[in-house]
Amino acid sequence: MTDTTQTVDIPHLGGSTVGYRFGRPYDPSLPTLIMNNSFTTSAELFRPQFSDEELLKVANLLAIEPYGHGKTRSTYRQFTYWDSAIANLQVLDALGIDQAFAMGTSQGGWIVTQTAMLAPDRIKGIIPLGTSMDRESQQSQALGCWDGTEFCTPAIDALAEPVPDDWVVPDEFVIGVLDAGLGDSVSDEDRAFWLDVYRRNYSGDSGRERLRTCSINLRDRDSLLARLDSVTCPVLWIHGTADSVYSVANAEDGIARFTGSKEAQLKVVEGGQHFLSASDPKEVNAAAIEFITKWQ
Repeated sequence: MTDTTQTVDIPHLGGSTVGYRFGRPYDPSLPTLIMNNSFTTSAELFRPQFSDEELLKVANLLAIEPYGHGKTRSTYRQFTYWDSAIANLQVLDALGIDQAFAMGTSQGGWIVTQTAMLAPDRIKGIIPLGTSMDRESQQSQALGCWDGTEFCTPAIDALAEPVPDDWVVPDEFVIGVLDAGLGDSVSDEDRAFWLDVYRRNYSGDSGRERLRTCSINLRDRDSLLARLDSVTCPVLWIHGTADSVYSVANAEDGIARFTGSKEAQLKVVEGGQHFLSASDPKEVNAAAIEFITKWQ
């Protein structure tokens, strides 16, 4: 498997190396679409977007791997989702890109929202996919979302102690994430692909530590609900009816809170899974093309 992800250095968190990937060489005549991947995946999650010629004609596709994911590393050992939002902006600085649209799957959805909060003059529009703007709250569960504490805590506890250099992430962890994100749409080929990606990204004690911090961030993140009125750019939230993690009802509640946005819409994909950019790329890519064309 050929990994085309590159790295760029930024100053955040004591100095960081951030993994990024362009769909094709940067074209300054096109708008740019940042893409942040879901929990413990990598830029490889956006293979269906990188292979869409129509989407590539409309925008520069720039996948940026959050802290704890893919090739992204920092001098400081602790990080949060806010740090990944700052990294988005500093990667744009390093690459000489002034403004961008931003799309994110699951955790990527709140990272791109945080990015828009931090720099409203630089983010032209956001496309959250299969996400939630709340913490793991009772309200979230009452609206039909999963119990993130129940999902994350066993992994956080199991990853608490140092491991030897030959350690790799357990297959059960990877399969659990794929089942939650893609349901029964995971082919044997995709399962083998992601097992290989995870084993390379999460190995040795440093891999264990990054995986544990990612799991803590997912379980213990702060709610964005009270901050959503600060987002002024257009918002297109896309959500699948077969999402086993966050419900359509929760998405309806969330999108209504973007009261300061130029336009905030929810698009529901029938049968769409949680990792929507991977499970339903036809619908996501077409909606992204329409959104970028409208607001560029």
